[in-house]
Amino acid sequence: MSTTKTITLAFTGASGMPYGIRLLELLLAGGNRVYLLYSQAAQIVAHQEMQLVLPSRAKEAEELFRHRFNAAEGQLRVFGREEWFAPVASGSNPADAMVICPCTMGTLAAIAAGLSQKLIERAADVMLKESRKLILVPRETPFSAIHLQNMLKLARSGAVILPANPGFYHHPASVQDVVDFVVARILDHLGVTHTLMPRWGTEN
Repeated sequence: MSTTKTITLAFTGASGMPYGIRLLELLLAGGNRVYLLYSQAAQIVAHQEMQLVLPSRAKEAEELFRHRFNAAEGQLRVFGREEWFAPVASGSNPADAMVICPCTMGTLAAIAAGLSQKLIERAADVMLKESRKLILVPRETPFSAIHLQNMLKLARSGAVILPANPGFYHHPASVQDVVDFVVARILDHLGVTHTLMPRWGTEN
């Protein structure tokens, strides 16, 4: 599996920010180029769950994560919520894949309805229309009938619905192990190699 991809990664305001931050870390560590987007609500959740301040200015965010994860110059680009000249806004320059992690039910509904009022929604719409991989990682429970209908609509349109539902057959010993289980499944669907845990049916 290739480890040199361009991935659009979006954080929204659902609980589960550790999944998104860990995914960003591993994508950058694997040498991938990442286009990062995040909502205002994601900034609140990041602070609440991780005591992490996501800067409002894109350049400040790039510097923050570049130093935090030792990324190469230009490997990470961060775009504002309405930065319509970003590459992700056009089907003429789509990323190889996009992940929204965590994904709110509001964002999921907007994508299912074809709305593109924010850059995250537009980027997801581009992925669907260009038949590129779109992975949505909802972190909500329970799901209402409306949530399930929207997920089914998106699955039928080609999106991968990958809820943040960790397994326990790998005997997690920490919260990080639980987070890594979900992140490993996302990386698998992106075709990005990792060694987060042994695969089922193999020796530890």
